[in-house]
Amino acid sequence: MKAVVLLLAVIVAMPAAAAEPLTRTYVAPVDRVWTATEAALKQLGWEIDSEDWKIGYITTDSRDLAAAGSKDYGVYAKGTRHRLQLQVKAAGSGRTMVSVERTVFRRERIFWHDKDEPVVVSDRVVEKSLLDAIGKAL
Repeated sequence: MKAVVLLLAVIVAMPAAAAEPLTRTYVAPVDRVWTATEAALKQLGWEIDSEDWKIGYITTDSRDLAAAGSKDYGVYAKGTRHRLQLQVKAAGSGRTMVSVERTVFRRERIFWHDKDEPVVVSDRVVEKSLLDAIGKAL
């Protein structure tokens, strides 16, 4: 019985596993795909939090997933948010690979202290729409 309780405690304490990044390869050089990726993010309303062209990473700011149930009063906020992390890297022969990983989490902020809890989602529509927009921008 103690083993079952211990196993359940370990499972509950483990962070939720994120889905594997969605990846697509484009027939275009890295610099062109990078520019198209920034344009697609902007077009879809994502703001870039950080980027490093040398290592090929872009991270967006988090934003509300569903504004209907969210509350934000400055010092207090509660709602579900998501953010994207992208990797853009050369795939050889004038091709570039873009990987998109979306993180979804519930956030509660009390007096500027954010408490984020991961949420597992199986929906990949956001990642697919971004990869489609990058392809159209090329």
